[in-house]
Amino acid sequence: MSATVQRPPEPADVALLLEGTYPFVRGGVSAWVHNLIQSLPETTFSIVFLGGRRSEHGPAAYEFPPNVVHFERHYLFEPQRIATARADGEAAGLEDIDRLHEHAKEARKPPLDPELVCRLAVSLGKPGFLSREAFLYGDLAWEWICDAYRRDAPQTSFTDYFWTVRATHLALFTLADVATRMPAARFFHSVSTGYAGFLGALLRHRRGRPLILTEHGIYTKERMIDLASAESFPGDGDRGGAGGGRSVWMRLFRALGMMAYASADPIVSLYEGNRERQVDDGAEPARTRVIPNGVDVDRFRPLRAARPPEPPPVIGFVGRVVPIKDVKTFIRAMKAVVAERPEVEGWIVGPTTEDEAYAAECRQLVESLGLTRNVKFLGFRRPEEILPRIGLLALSSISEALPLVVLEAFASGIPVLTTDVGACRELVEGRTSGDRALGSAGAVVPISDPGAMAAAALSLLRNPSRWREAQRAGIRRVEAHYTQDQMIGAYRNLYAEAASWRA
Repeated sequence: MSATVQRPPEPADVALLLEGTYPFVRGGVSAWVHNLIQSLPETTFSIVFLGGRRSEHGPAAYEFPPNVVHFERHYLFEPQRIATARADGEAAGLEDIDRLHEHAKEARKPPLDPELVCRLAVSLGKPGFLSREAFLYGDLAWEWICDAYRRDAPQTSFTDYFWTVRATHLALFTLADVATRMPAARFFHSVSTGYAGFLGALLRHRRGRPLILTEHGIYTKERMIDLASAESFPGDGDRGGAGGGRSVWMRLFRALGMMAYASADPIVSLYEGNRERQVDDGAEPARTRVIPNGVDVDRFRPLRAARPPEPPPVIGFVGRVVPIKDVKTFIRAMKAVVAERPEVEGWIVGPTTEDEAYAAECRQLVESLGLTRNVKFLGFRRPEEILPRIGLLALSSISEALPLVVLEAFASGIPVLTTDVGACRELVEGRTSGDRALGSAGAVVPISDPGAMAAAALSLLRNPSRWREAQRAGIRRVEAHYTQDQMIGAYRNLYAEAASWRA
């Protein structure tokens, strides 16, 4: 279900393809997008937002800068009015989708056949290849689903499998419609693989314009974590149980990722570990590059002077209250911290609306552990309001890439305690020998280990000299390697390359 498309008077320079983030959801990716747009005032942007259901998103959390000339949003799992006339497509269309799924099953995935990618991107949704009606009501599509069920998931509920396949693949036809109606842009920039990356692949081949892909975290990895913790998801619980639906989603996410990798150039990651993961998942190494996140150090430098002489006895968790951030481990760690230092507070700073059930569980955990006086849920707050008042930033995530909040903490003069995920270890300890010589900017602990997190927090808070050494290391590291000017300069060059591209 789509919002009305208002076409700009002339093509935007960049069409940003965004799934489940900006402008409706606050978080690191949304902040990055907003900052990118603001920092390139000479560039015009078209914003295309993809969501699940309209009810999942309230008012926009960001006001568009003046250089956003177009906005449209589409909800992939809203009920739709679809003609019920029987139709059949060519078997070739279903065979190509089968090839895509089979390729996704391989452990270390070679790049996709370019002809397969182009054929799927150009022809999906069209009569004679595979139309929406043929997929929904055609005999060939019914047989295809039945064959796939017998081959891939015979031990699960067929009803569950059938409706999950229908929901997940019907969204692809919606995206084919979006690609047909979208206003022109000089090039496209997707900020994930998934459905946004698939839309980028369609546009790359249908419009003949370049596609840039940036992955903050590896989409397939993070969606696997989401699926593992979810009680239900679109196309699954609505029709009776979870069962084999998850395997359909997992394979589809891998397939969509490979379509995006095969269509994008360049393919950007935030650090070397994720670049290597992209190659393992089917990206051509020559197309990949690393552009780390960066922050406006000048914005945060005054916050250092606003800090009290001694570290405040406050440990701050700053982020979305969702399972992938493992806020429960932070809360359990606070129980051990408070047992030794009753004056220490734990502030949970971030939106609780994205997964209200999980947020409620976190509040219940605080109550059951007797921490209501020490652990506070503050909701979203601006960094300038919160960072000078905390003594230590804690990140308890089970998956991250290169989190902006760590860089903001460093720039504000705050040591960081983080789990050993993504680029967090190299942020705290340094990436190269010269970087490591700057010193440790905090501590790194295993995931889901509240005891280790509590011990590291207490060690930093009880030792002022070590705390100050960590503070100095973080400031030096962010100023040397992770500035906004460095990051924006890299994207300005990428955009210049794309704008000058000739088919």
